[in-house]
This record gives sequence, structure tokens and C-alpha cells, in this order.
Amino acid sequence: MGKDGESIPDEEWERFLREAEAGTKDTPEEPSARARMVARRLREETGRQEPWRSHQPARRQGGKVWYAVGLLVVAALLVVALDPGRVAGWFGGGGGGGGGGGGGESAPLAAESERPDQPPPTEAAAQRPTMEQPFRGSPAAHWGDGMAGIGLPEARATGWMSKGQVAQALEKTRDFLAASSLDPGVLRGERPRKAIALINPHQQDVQDYLATAFRAPSRENDPLLLFSRFEKTKIRLVGDVVKTRGRITYREGKRGAVEVTTDVTYVYPVVRAAAGSDEVARTIVRREVVMSWDDPAKVVIEPGTFSLVSYKVDTTNGGCATFTGYLTPEFSAERAGTRPGDGPDVDPYDRSTSLETRMREAGDAGCGTATRS
Repeated sequence: MGKDGESIPDEEWERFLREAEAGTKDTPEEPSARARMVARRLREETGRQEPWRSHQPARRQGGKVWYAVGLLVVAALLVVALDPGRVAGWFGGGGGGGGGGGGGESAPLAAESERPDQPPPTEAAAQRPTMEQPFRGSPAAHWGDGMAGIGLPEARATGWMSKGQVAQALEKTRDFLAASSLDPGVLRGERPRKAIALINPHQQDVQDYLATAFRAPSRENDPLLLFSRFEKTKIRLVGDVVKTRGRITYREGKRGAVEVTTDVTYVYPVVRAAAGSDEVARTIVRREVVMSWDDPAKVVIEPGTFSLVSYKVDTTNGGCATFTGYLTPEFSAERAGTRPGDGPDVDPYDRSTSLETRMREAGDAGCGTATRS
């Protein structure tokens, strides 16, 4: 399939059908190139317009197939226009942020096992982050450090996998989260090679996206949909800790696959890269990634890799409609000259609402306003 979404030529399709009907030995069970990229809108089902990247699978003859899955790509351009008048109210009280200069004063919260029923509380006192306490005044001060903040369910036999295989799939899922959103080199803008190596190389539309995203990032092909990256010549992280809160769940998916859903909020404290910079800002990224650990007897896939089903992202202070391939946080000087966004007010720490619900409520509005950072 070409990048413009066109199907393979009709004569090739007709040849495939003839060979399939004749039982030609080398005929594939399903030609993945026949799966077409189609433009769809979330409004068809939910009333909200968002871009879809999806395949229309060809007819299946049974047996082994090329994985052609509807691939949802939703980039929420929300909560990134920061209202200067609210800056003082962003930073509630509370302790520091744990390791890496966080200076935490209390034990971190237990890992999230289910969706909370309300957002974390807001403290009354205004406390700004510092180089020594980059999570000061933020709910993230009480979150876990890195992978410690992401809840992992108990493994059980599911679909085609035994209990032990499910445990391995969950560990590799954690490996992907670490390699895509926590790896120090990737955060400095390096290519996320370890994370990419875990994605099914036979899922061609995803491979096309990955090839384009780092070369010519755009709304459609934005590496930030899956990976967290800052341009090291402009931005550097404070300390070596990224605060996280989220969970991993799984169920049996199509063709007996184990479908794993990750919903994680990452909090990155940053300063300008220029020597002597000490104004700390925070970029907050929430991602939901759904992956399918497929049965290799039914799907063409390399061992130890997964097929992407969907991915959504919601970013605060990471750039609004700036498709550079890097998160681009603003500091006080930029915020002073930035008008409030025309989207809704959003609490980026509120995990009581699903990303899908948050996007529906936002409608077609542009950049929203974060109520805290």
C-alpha cells in the first residue's frame, strides 16, 4: 500500500484471487497490501471529530493472516495554552518529588489498580518547583518514580498464552513503556530503537508511520504519539526522575490474542538547556497505548513483538499544533505573551476520566488551558 492510502492495482488483486481459488502453494492467506488506509472520524460513533488511521482488511480465507488492524491515532491538542493569570494557583502545597532531587516528604502512593473516581486534591498554598524539588506543589510529588508508578496486574492464562507467557508479555509491555517514555537517551531526542524493536515489523502501516515520523513529523505522523522526546539543544530534564501514575490491563482479543492496554501519565520537570537556567517547568503527557500480543500460528509476527491496535495522547505544556517531533514546553517569558487557549479548562492530573471522554468533551476546540502544572 502506498503512503497515499491507495489499494494495489486491480489486476494484482484479481491475480491473487485466481491463485487463491486455484490453491497455489505460495499464495498468502491475505495480501496485506490490499488493506487500505481510510480517513474516518470519531464523530461517526461519538460525535467528536478526530483523525483515524485504519486498515480495511481484505477477505480472510482462514489459517495464517497478515495482521491488518484498525489503528486509532488521536493526538489531543489540549491543555497546552497556559493562562498566565493562573500560574500562581497551579502549585499547591505538599512535599517534594522523591528521588533525583525531588526531596519527597512522604511515601509514594500505592500503584493504581483501577480508575480513580476523582482527581487528586489541590493544596491551597502556592509552592513553585525548584531545581532541588522539581515536583514541588504537584500531585506528582506523591507518585512513583519511573516504572514504579505503573501498576502491573497478576498474570493468568488468557487466549493462546499460558500464565507464564502472559507474564512475559506484560514484562515486555513494561519494557516498551520504559523505552518509549522514560529512556534517558530517547528523552534527549535519540531515536527510540529499543521501543521500535518491540513493534511487529510486518505491520506495514505502523512501519510507514515510524519511518516518516522522525524524518518529516506532522500531525498525522508525529513521533510524540508514542514517544517522549525533547530537543537537547533547547531543553534538559531536571534530575533523573520522571514521575508516573498509571496501570496496565489485559484481556483476550481477536484470534485469541492477548490485548494489553496501558494508560499512563508521565510528568517531566525541565529547564532550558542554556547554562545557568534554573526556572523549572513541567511537561505532562498522558498516553493510552493498546497492543496485541498475537498468536504466531494465526498472525504473521516476529517472536517477542506486538501489533499496535491504537494509541492516544494528551499533552500539557508540550506544544500546541507544533509538529517538530519534540515536546516544546513554555516558560514564564513565553507564557506572559500567550493568550489563553480556546479549548476547555483541563486538570492534567485528573485520571478519573478516560482519554476518550476527555476528547469528546473538548469537541473541536483548539488548545485548552491547564488548571495546574
